[in-house]
Formats: sequence, C-alpha cells, structure tokens
Amino acid sequence: MEILPVYSKSQLALRNGQDKPEVWIAYKGVIYDVSLSRLWRNGKHYEHWAGQDLTPELGDAPHDDWVFQNLDVIGKLG
Repeated sequence: MEILPVYSKSQLALRNGQDKPEVWIAYKGVIYDVSLSRLWRNGKHYEHWAGQDLTPELGDAPHDDWVFQNLDVIGKLG
C-alpha cells in the first residue's frame, strides 16, 4: 500500500486555483487534484471553492462519492 503525504489545511488552502497553479480539494480526509478538470476552472465548481475540505458540502451536491474515483489522489488531510 502506498504511503501518502499529509498536508495541513493551510497547505491545502494554497492550492485554490488562485495562489498556486494546483487546484486541490479534500473529501473524507483524502486530497484530490482537480487541476485538469474543466469543471474546476479558476478553482471554483458551482458554489464550491477549491483549497478546502468539501466533505460537509457534498450533501448538497447532485452526485455522490463516485465522482472522486477517477481523480488523482495527492495525499491526506492532516
């Protein structure tokens, strides 16, 4: 099993599509890279902003956990 690096919330916050070129989001403790997704242009997807933990917000989304299965895992949220 691969050991993933751990990133803090402040490190995640910098990957918001504005401060650095990377666009990352977290869900259930796992950080995903959405930089190449057309749905996350400029670090925003509908009312959701990159660089943060979206776990509490997914309940309002029109989809479920399956949307994360094809995203690149970057690390864990520590």
